[in-house]
Amino acid sequence: MAYQQLAVIYDLLMEDTPYQEWLAFTKKHLKPSARRVLDLGCGTGKMSVLLSKAGYQMTGVDLSEDMLVEASQRALTEKQSIQWIQQDMTALEGFNNYDAVVSYLDVVNYLPDLSSVTQVFSNVYHALNDSGVFLFDVHSMGHVEKMVNEIYSVVDERYSYIWFCEPGQYPGAMRHDLTFFIQDGELYQRFDEVHQQRTFTVSAYMDALRQVGFKAVHLYQDFEPNERTLENIDNEDARFFFVAKK
Repeated sequence: MAYQQLAVIYDLLMEDTPYQEWLAFTKKHLKPSARRVLDLGCGTGKMSVLLSKAGYQMTGVDLSEDMLVEASQRALTEKQSIQWIQQDMTALEGFNNYDAVVSYLDVVNYLPDLSSVTQVFSNVYHALNDSGVFLFDVHSMGHVEKMVNEIYSVVDERYSYIWFCEPGQYPGAMRHDLTFFIQDGELYQRFDEVHQQRTFTVSAYMDALRQVGFKAVHLYQDFEPNERTLENIDNEDARFFFVAKK
């Protein structure tokens, strides 16, 4: 299963990720009165903990039990009270009256088709209160085209990996074959993981959001402060951010 063994070293791999920019983006687009926030696909809980420290009442949801173990330990270390729940985001149950739902670092790109995307958007819609907001990001189609058929590698004292990125079966899809070597005393332990991702056009995401009931959908690109439109997006190699309001 994806992330089963990766959970232990995930934070090492992501240590250069600009989490503070995601935090600033979130705070900018939430109302001052917002308190209850659901982190969908929370992983090891880095974003959940940052938002908790910023004063939000956090719930973290992830499919991976291993990721949630790491998240729980992080919250204990950082002295943050966060509720952690293991659920599949395509089948969310028991969530309601949240001021906001966030889903960052291309979590939505793990959904295999538009039917699943629409189902998750519907689940989020019903988890929000009447003035709730949904914030998420996805890769652009151009980013996927740039990544496929490439080989990436990293050699570090603590770990090394080889990453093959292959095109998937459909446009916007890619398959990641990863082989890791993790330091274990004087030896290195090997493990392999496979991840499947897929992205869709900006208009497809907007249509799905409106289909489930979101009234206002705003588009941003790569942490830029100004809103984009379908006419002025740069699809070459970008991360798109959506702010959807009920």
